[in-house]
Amino acid sequence: MTEHRHERRTRGRCALTGIERPIGELVSLDTLSPGFSASIRALHPELPADALISRSELARLRDRHIRDLLAAEHGEVTALEAEVAASIANADTISTDVAADFAENRTLAERLSDGLARFGGSWTFIIAFSVTMAGWMTVNALLDRAAFDPFPYILLNLVLSCLAAIQAPIIMMSQKRQETKDRLRSESDYRVNLKAELEIRHLHEKLDHLLSHQWQRLAEIQEMQVEMMQDRDARRTGTRVPEPSSSPRPGVPKGS
Repeated sequence: MTEHRHERRTRGRCALTGIERPIGELVSLDTLSPGFSASIRALHPELPADALISRSELARLRDRHIRDLLAAEHGEVTALEAEVAASIANADTISTDVAADFAENRTLAERLSDGLARFGGSWTFIIAFSVTMAGWMTVNALLDRAAFDPFPYILLNLVLSCLAAIQAPIIMMSQKRQETKDRLRSESDYRVNLKAELEIRHLHEKLDHLLSHQWQRLAEIQEMQVEMMQDRDARRTGTRVPEPSSSPRPGVPKGS
Protein backbone atom coordinates (compact mmCIF):
# COMPACT_ATOMS: atom_id res chain seq x y z
CA MET A 1 0.00 0.00 0.00
CA THR A 2 2.84 2.37 0.88
CA GLU A 3 4.66 1.57 -2.37
CA HIS A 4 1.47 2.25 -4.34
CA ARG A 5 1.04 5.68 -2.67
CA HIS A 6 4.70 6.50 -3.30
CA GLU A 7 4.29 5.59 -6.99
CA ARG A 8 1.27 7.92 -7.27
CA ARG A 9 3.25 10.76 -5.70
CA THR A 10 6.03 10.32 -8.26
CA ARG A 11 3.62 10.46 -11.21
CA GLY A 12 1.20 13.05 -12.50
CA ARG A 13 -1.24 13.67 -15.31
CA CYS A 14 -0.69 16.15 -18.14
CA ALA A 15 -3.45 18.79 -18.12
CA LEU A 16 -3.53 18.93 -21.94
CA THR A 17 -3.25 15.30 -23.05
CA GLY A 18 -4.51 13.55 -19.90
CA ILE A 19 -1.62 11.06 -20.12
CA GLU A 20 -0.02 10.02 -16.84
CA ARG A 21 3.72 10.66 -16.74
CA PRO A 22 6.55 10.79 -14.17
CA ILE A 23 6.74 14.02 -12.18
CA GLY A 24 10.15 14.77 -13.70
CA GLU A 25 8.56 15.00 -17.16
CA LEU A 26 5.87 17.47 -16.03
CA VAL A 27 6.25 21.23 -15.62
CA SER A 28 3.93 23.50 -13.67
CA LEU A 29 2.33 26.31 -15.65
CA ASP A 30 3.15 28.97 -13.05
CA THR A 31 6.90 28.29 -13.35
CA LEU A 32 7.02 29.29 -17.02
CA SER A 33 7.94 32.74 -18.28
CA PRO A 34 5.05 35.25 -18.33
CA GLY A 35 5.00 35.55 -22.13
CA PHE A 36 4.97 31.82 -22.74
CA SER A 37 2.46 31.24 -19.95
CA ALA A 38 0.13 33.90 -21.40
CA SER A 39 0.39 32.26 -24.83
CA ILE A 40 -0.65 28.89 -23.36
CA ARG A 41 -3.54 30.47 -21.43
CA ALA A 42 -4.76 32.13 -24.62
CA LEU A 43 -5.00 28.72 -26.26
CA HIS A 44 -6.31 26.89 -23.17
CA PRO A 45 -8.05 29.38 -20.85
CA GLU A 46 -9.49 26.57 -18.74
CA LEU A 47 -6.10 25.58 -17.32
CA PRO A 48 -5.50 26.43 -13.63
CA ALA A 49 -2.41 28.31 -12.54
CA ASP A 50 -0.71 25.17 -11.16
CA ALA A 51 -1.56 22.92 -14.11
CA LEU A 52 1.04 20.30 -15.00
CA ILE A 53 2.07 20.03 -18.65
CA SER A 54 4.35 17.40 -20.16
CA ARG A 55 7.65 18.48 -21.67
CA SER A 56 6.68 17.12 -25.09
CA GLU A 57 3.57 19.30 -25.14
CA LEU A 58 5.59 22.26 -23.90
CA ALA A 59 8.02 21.75 -26.79
CA ARG A 60 5.13 21.84 -29.26
CA LEU A 61 3.59 24.94 -27.63
CA ARG A 62 6.97 26.67 -27.37
CA ASP A 63 7.57 26.10 -31.09
CA ARG A 64 4.22 27.71 -31.86
CA HIS A 65 4.88 30.58 -29.44
CA ILE A 66 8.25 31.38 -31.03
CA ARG A 67 6.75 31.22 -34.51
CA ASP A 68 4.09 33.70 -33.43
CA LEU A 69 6.75 36.03 -32.01
CA LEU A 70 8.80 35.89 -35.20
CA ALA A 71 5.70 36.42 -37.34
CA ALA A 72 4.72 39.45 -35.24
CA GLU A 73 8.18 41.02 -35.55
CA HIS A 74 9.34 39.99 -39.02
CA GLY A 75 6.13 39.18 -40.84
CA GLU A 76 6.06 35.82 -42.60
CA VAL A 77 8.23 33.17 -40.94
CA THR A 78 10.99 31.93 -43.24
CA ALA A 79 12.39 28.41 -43.39
CA LEU A 80 15.47 29.49 -41.42
CA GLU A 81 13.37 31.06 -38.67
CA ALA A 82 11.16 27.96 -38.53
CA GLU A 83 14.29 25.85 -38.10
CA VAL A 84 15.44 28.09 -35.24
CA ALA A 85 12.03 27.86 -33.56
CA ALA A 86 12.08 24.06 -33.81
CA SER A 87 15.61 23.88 -32.37
CA ILE A 88 14.61 26.02 -29.37
CA ALA A 89 11.47 23.98 -28.76
CA ASN A 90 13.39 20.69 -28.89
CA ALA A 91 16.46 22.08 -27.06
CA ASP A 92 18.72 21.10 -29.97
CA THR A 93 22.01 22.70 -30.98
CA ILE A 94 21.95 24.59 -34.26
CA SER A 95 25.57 25.60 -34.83
CA THR A 96 27.40 23.64 -37.54
CA ASP A 97 30.88 23.62 -39.07
CA VAL A 98 29.94 24.85 -42.54
CA ALA A 99 33.48 24.60 -43.96
CA ALA A 100 33.90 20.98 -42.86
CA ASP A 101 30.46 19.92 -44.13
CA PHE A 102 31.03 21.74 -47.41
CA ALA A 103 34.44 20.12 -47.93
CA GLU A 104 33.12 16.61 -47.27
CA ASN A 105 30.44 16.88 -49.97
CA ARG A 106 32.79 17.92 -52.80
CA THR A 107 33.02 15.76 -55.90
CA LEU A 108 36.28 14.84 -57.62
CA ALA A 109 35.81 17.54 -60.28
CA GLU A 110 35.13 20.15 -57.60
CA ARG A 111 38.21 19.12 -55.64
CA LEU A 112 40.28 19.33 -58.82
CA SER A 113 38.96 22.78 -59.70
CA ASP A 114 39.62 24.05 -56.17
CA GLY A 115 43.16 22.70 -56.28
CA LEU A 116 43.89 24.23 -59.70
CA ALA A 117 42.40 27.58 -58.63
CA ARG A 118 44.46 27.50 -55.45
CA PHE A 119 47.64 26.69 -57.40
CA GLY A 120 46.89 29.33 -60.06
CA GLY A 121 46.64 32.03 -57.41
CA SER A 122 49.94 31.23 -55.69
CA TRP A 123 53.48 32.52 -56.03
CA THR A 124 54.56 29.01 -56.96
CA PHE A 125 52.55 29.21 -60.17
CA ILE A 126 53.81 32.70 -60.99
CA ILE A 127 57.47 31.75 -60.49
CA ALA A 128 57.11 28.45 -62.38
CA PHE A 129 55.27 30.16 -65.24
CA SER A 130 57.88 32.91 -65.47
CA VAL A 131 60.74 30.40 -65.49
CA THR A 132 58.97 28.34 -68.18
CA MET A 133 58.46 31.35 -70.46
CA ALA A 134 62.03 32.55 -69.94
CA GLY A 135 63.36 29.06 -70.70
CA TRP A 136 61.15 28.76 -73.78
CA MET A 137 62.39 32.05 -75.23
CA THR A 138 66.02 31.38 -74.28
CA VAL A 139 66.07 27.95 -75.95
CA ASN A 140 64.51 29.28 -79.16
CA ALA A 141 66.91 32.22 -79.20
CA LEU A 142 69.93 29.90 -78.83
CA LEU A 143 68.72 27.49 -81.52
CA ASP A 144 68.45 30.42 -83.97
CA ARG A 145 67.32 29.00 -87.35
CA ALA A 146 66.66 25.54 -85.90
CA ALA A 147 64.27 26.94 -83.30
CA PHE A 148 60.90 25.19 -83.05
CA ASP A 149 59.21 28.52 -82.15
CA PRO A 150 61.24 31.43 -83.48
CA PHE A 151 60.57 35.06 -82.66
CA PRO A 152 57.83 36.40 -82.22
CA TYR A 153 57.02 33.05 -80.47
CA ILE A 154 53.65 32.36 -82.07
CA LEU A 155 53.43 28.89 -80.56
CA LEU A 156 54.08 30.34 -77.07
CA ASN A 157 51.26 32.87 -77.59
CA LEU A 158 48.95 30.02 -78.62
CA VAL A 159 49.85 28.02 -75.50
CA LEU A 160 49.28 31.06 -73.29
CA SER A 161 45.90 31.76 -74.89
CA CYS A 162 44.78 28.14 -74.40
CA LEU A 163 46.00 28.21 -70.80
CA ALA A 164 44.07 31.43 -70.07
CA ALA A 165 40.93 30.05 -71.75
CA ILE A 166 41.03 26.94 -69.56
CA GLN A 167 42.14 28.63 -66.34
CA ALA A 168 39.42 31.32 -66.34
CA PRO A 169 36.37 28.99 -66.07
CA ILE A 170 38.17 26.83 -63.51
CA ILE A 171 38.76 29.89 -61.31
CA MET A 172 35.13 30.97 -61.83
CA MET A 173 33.87 27.54 -60.71
CA SER A 174 35.98 27.76 -57.59
CA GLN A 175 34.74 31.31 -56.88
CA LYS A 176 31.16 30.17 -57.33
CA ARG A 177 31.71 27.40 -54.80
CA GLN A 178 33.28 29.93 -52.42
CA GLU A 179 30.23 32.17 -52.76
CA THR A 180 27.98 29.21 -51.95
CA LYS A 181 30.06 28.41 -48.89
CA ASP A 182 29.94 32.04 -47.74
CA ARG A 183 26.16 32.07 -48.16
CA LEU A 184 25.81 28.89 -46.09
CA ARG A 185 28.09 30.36 -43.43
CA SER A 186 26.06 33.59 -43.28
CA GLU A 187 22.83 31.57 -42.96
CA SER A 188 24.37 29.54 -40.15
CA ASP A 189 25.49 32.73 -38.38
CA TYR A 190 21.99 34.18 -38.76
CA ARG A 191 20.40 31.06 -37.25
CA VAL A 192 22.82 31.06 -34.31
CA ASN A 193 22.38 34.80 -33.67
CA LEU A 194 18.60 34.59 -33.90
CA LYS A 195 18.49 31.64 -31.51
CA ALA A 196 20.80 33.43 -29.07
CA GLU A 197 18.59 36.54 -29.20
CA LEU A 198 15.42 34.53 -28.51
CA GLU A 199 17.08 32.53 -25.73
CA ILE A 200 18.37 35.69 -24.05
CA ARG A 201 14.91 37.25 -24.25
CA HIS A 202 13.43 34.10 -22.71
CA LEU A 203 16.02 34.19 -19.91
CA HIS A 204 15.21 37.84 -19.17
CA GLU A 205 11.50 37.03 -18.91
CA LYS A 206 12.27 34.04 -16.70
CA LEU A 207 14.50 36.08 -14.37
CA ASP A 208 11.94 38.87 -14.11
CA HIS A 209 9.27 36.29 -13.30
CA LEU A 210 11.44 34.63 -10.64
CA LEU A 211 12.40 37.95 -9.07
CA SER A 212 8.76 39.04 -8.93
CA HIS A 213 7.77 35.69 -7.43
CA GLN A 214 10.54 35.87 -4.83
CA TRP A 215 9.63 39.47 -3.92
CA GLN A 216 6.02 38.44 -3.39
CA ARG A 217 7.09 35.63 -1.09
CA LEU A 218 9.42 37.92 0.84
CA ALA A 219 6.57 40.42 1.27
CA GLU A 220 4.29 37.66 2.58
CA ILE A 221 6.96 36.48 5.02
CA GLN A 222 7.51 40.05 6.21
CA GLU A 223 3.78 40.49 6.76
CA MET A 224 3.60 37.24 8.75
CA GLN A 225 6.56 38.33 10.90
CA VAL A 226 4.89 41.67 11.63
CA GLU A 227 1.66 39.93 12.61
CA MET A 228 3.55 37.53 14.88
CA MET A 229 5.33 40.43 16.57
CA GLN A 230 2.00 42.25 17.08
CA ASP A 231 0.44 39.08 18.50
CA ARG A 232 3.34 38.61 20.92
CA ASP A 233 3.17 42.25 22.07
CA ALA A 234 -0.60 41.96 22.51
CA ARG A 235 -0.18 38.87 24.70
CA ARG A 236 2.34 40.68 26.86
CA THR A 237 0.22 43.81 27.32
CA GLY A 238 -3.15 42.05 27.27
CA THR A 239 -4.52 44.31 24.49
CA ARG A 240 -6.51 43.21 21.47
CA VAL A 241 -4.61 42.45 18.28
CA PRO A 242 -5.55 44.99 15.54
CA GLU A 243 -6.98 43.67 12.32
CA PRO A 244 -4.52 43.77 9.40
CA SER A 245 -5.21 46.79 7.21
CA SER A 246 -5.80 46.51 3.48
CA SER A 247 -3.35 49.32 2.73
CA PRO A 248 0.19 48.23 1.85
CA ARG A 249 2.78 48.24 4.62
CA PRO A 250 5.84 50.47 4.49
CA GLY A 251 8.49 48.89 2.33
CA VAL A 252 6.02 46.50 0.65
CA PRO A 253 4.89 47.47 -2.87
CA LYS A 254 1.19 47.61 -3.57
CA GLY A 255 -0.22 44.42 -5.08
CA SER A 256 2.69 42.26 -3.81
